[in-house]
Amino acid sequence: MTPKVDKEKCIGCGACVAIAPNTFKMGDDGKSDILNPAGDSEESIKQAADGCPVQAISIE
Repeated sequence: MTPKVDKEKCIGCGACVAIAPNTFKMGDDGKSDILNPAGDSEESIKQAADGCPVQAISIE
């Protein structure tokens, strides 16, 4: 399981960081970045992807 962030879609709301803080971080550009692809449980990463209001997170 590898999460990916589409920077074109990301609006920097921070929901993913709130749900899976060991996997996602806010980058210097104000958008989400991957900190550690396996930093949180698979369930938390899926919740972060599902909670993204612009569907910028995909899981491969």
